[in-house]
Amino acid sequence: MKRPTLVLLKTLTWIACLWPAGLLTYQAVTNTLGPDPTANIELTTGYNTLLLLILSLAVTPVRKLVPRLGWLIKFRRLLGLFAFFYGTVHMLAYVALYAGFDVNAMLADIEKRRFITIGVAAWLLLLPLAATSTNWATRKLGGKGWNRLHKLVYVAAVCGVIHYWWQVKPGVLSPMRLTLVLAVLLAARPVLACLQRRRVPVVVRQ
Repeated sequence: MKRPTLVLLKTLTWIACLWPAGLLTYQAVTNTLGPDPTANIELTTGYNTLLLLILSLAVTPVRKLVPRLGWLIKFRRLLGLFAFFYGTVHMLAYVALYAGFDVNAMLADIEKRRFITIGVAAWLLLLPLAATSTNWATRKLGGKGWNRLHKLVYVAAVCGVIHYWWQVKPGVLSPMRLTLVLAVLLAARPVLACLQRRRVPVVVRQ
């Protein structure tokens, strides 16, 4: 892909990723967050965390299925970091707006409310991934070590989806679409790996 086209696509990706945050900021300034501003902030940031995380996970299988889209790899890190950004805002909104920075209240919630427990676990899993997203960290960890560590993203995504299901009221199916997409991505990984092994010729040493 030509560099000007790649720059344009990256610019559009930045705009798309920042749009939800910009819209929330505008609504906060204009006092149009709705009847429950805190719930609106939490829902928007939580949903976009999962959406961007799943989009970042989709990059590798799409590249394997359509080799000419190999340039998508240049967007995986960006999508993952934006997922961590929204996850952190989601966490901070809970800490500030729901718990009021009360450590005891937060610890009690983590112990008693399972959706908060698994939500915190998901964010903690994303933390080392964001911290090692630089080229320097990749060199220090080595390719294999970095890849092993970053497989935690699948666990984080599953925890995030469970967090979503446990948070909504019984009968609400809003998490279903993200759940199905994540399930397809998780199933695609071993299938694509198997197909790739079959395509690799076996070299017989004499």
